[in-house]
Amino acid sequence: MELEKVLRGYRSAELAKKVVEHINALAKEVEEANIVHVCGTHEYTIVKSGIRSLLPPNVEVRSGPGCPVCVCPPSDIDAAIELAFRPNVVVTTFGDMYRVPSTKYSLAEAAAKGASVRVVYGIGDAVELAKKMPDKEVVHFAIGFETTAPSTAYVLSADPPPNFSIVPSHRLIPPAIEHLLNLGEARIDGFILPGHVSTIIGAKPYRPISQKYRVPQVIAGFEPLDVLIGVAMLLQQVVEGRSEVEIEYTRSVREEGNVRAQQFMEKIFEPVEAGWRGIGKIPKSGYRLRSGYEQYNAISRFEVEVDESAPDTKPGCRCGEILRGLCYPQDCPLFGKICTPRSPWGPCMVSSEGACFIAYRYGKSVKL
Repeated sequence: MELEKVLRGYRSAELAKKVVEHINALAKEVEEANIVHVCGTHEYTIVKSGIRSLLPPNVEVRSGPGCPVCVCPPSDIDAAIELAFRPNVVVTTFGDMYRVPSTKYSLAEAAAKGASVRVVYGIGDAVELAKKMPDKEVVHFAIGFETTAPSTAYVLSADPPPNFSIVPSHRLIPPAIEHLLNLGEARIDGFILPGHVSTIIGAKPYRPISQKYRVPQVIAGFEPLDVLIGVAMLLQQVVEGRSEVEIEYTRSVREEGNVRAQQFMEKIFEPVEAGWRGIGKIPKSGYRLRSGYEQYNAISRFEVEVDESAPDTKPGCRCGEILRGLCYPQDCPLFGKICTPRSPWGPCMVSSEGACFIAYRYGKSVKL
């Protein structure tokens, strides 16, 4: 695709053109560079803006486990569904989780069968619902990365109503990055780190990973130019033999992150081994409630049995490989056929941050 055609409409087309030229110059100094990002918004920007078509043939940017809805294990969804079928229990969830398939069906399908499920915009809405419905038990399905965990922590620290509890299903990004490196399934020459998560945790948690695995990392923003500069910064490190954590998204991310948010998370949660759909168990990659707040854990409160042996994905679905950066959505034989946004077969086709949904909605996610 012609450079000028792709850059048409960019806010800073001339600057973007220069960055692309710089990327091409750097690419000539490396045999290949395989970059993985861990953010659904980055994938949206990359696909919708045609960024992959601007990169030289030896530079690839693949999607990793950057969609919190996609990596949520079926066992957690099944637990939420079981609770939603119980008398006097109302389960609240975010809209992008509502249609994610589980071992039997989604929360939406459960609601159609009589389960009590409400879609909310945030955990605060769930708390307000609990106040308005004192005769019901309101259970919020608390999903998301470090971006949404602080709001969960804040609500639980603020003495919520006695009829309010959560299904804790938060996941942490740095352990997932380290896990991908330990798996060794694919060559990874650098990571584009998520901007939203990094506004909370800062750059510090990533630095031990760069030091241990000698892998460059760049925290990037979400404009097309942000992503292009992030790629250029990573390639510059590769060429120079450096393995550092650099911040491209300086307008929002600080080295120390949001200290106040971190304090709330530290107060309420402690890290624990957690399952990731399509990836497996990752040490210290999830949160459980500390002993002083265990009464807000709906799993133990209502004695729900969680079956972690349930299969991650349906037969033929390649979401797990997509989440591990091993293939593109179009590599899955179900993509656009059996699996569509109207009838999702796998989790990556549901959320607006899912790689398959983005590829289906906005075009090819591979180089043109």
